[in-house]
Amino acid sequence: MRIALYQPDIPQNAGAILRLAACLNLPVDLIEPAGFVMHNPGVRRAGMDYLDQVNLTRHISWARFADVLAPPQRLILLSTKAAERHIDFAFQPEDTLLVGSESNGVPDTVHASVDAQVRVPMRGNLRSLNVVTALAIVLGEALRQQDGFSRAETMDNK
Repeated sequence: MRIALYQPDIPQNAGAILRLAACLNLPVDLIEPAGFVMHNPGVRRAGMDYLDQVNLTRHISWARFADVLAPPQRLILLSTKAAERHIDFAFQPEDTLLVGSESNGVPDTVHASVDAQVRVPMRGNLRSLNVVTALAIVLGEALRQQDGFSRAETMDNK
């Protein structure tokens, strides 16, 4: 399982996602352009000393990222517009969970090119969760389904 960030624009959120990925031993794809430079203090503050532990691949564009996707890998978009709830979706070990930028989400072309879209159920009169919170909720369910938490653990934390 992987995490992909589409043109993130809040450095603290990117740092928190990279920390999450480091702790769960998941690779991250960052699709440029980002709204900040990676050595931004906000990224470092949120990611702390975990950033050096992340398997991070940067892609200069959506097209370059899409070029490296290959079956059986599926791209699963987290979207408030999705009809399917994350708890009703059957995740697979090769899935990449994609989150959009905090201010703009993803464009229609990205919506049209993903394999599936899921949403976190929430009160209807509110817009959205923070992207890190939504990702953590969906990732938790995806890893639970795939026994991914066992794979994330290492001998040194038992």
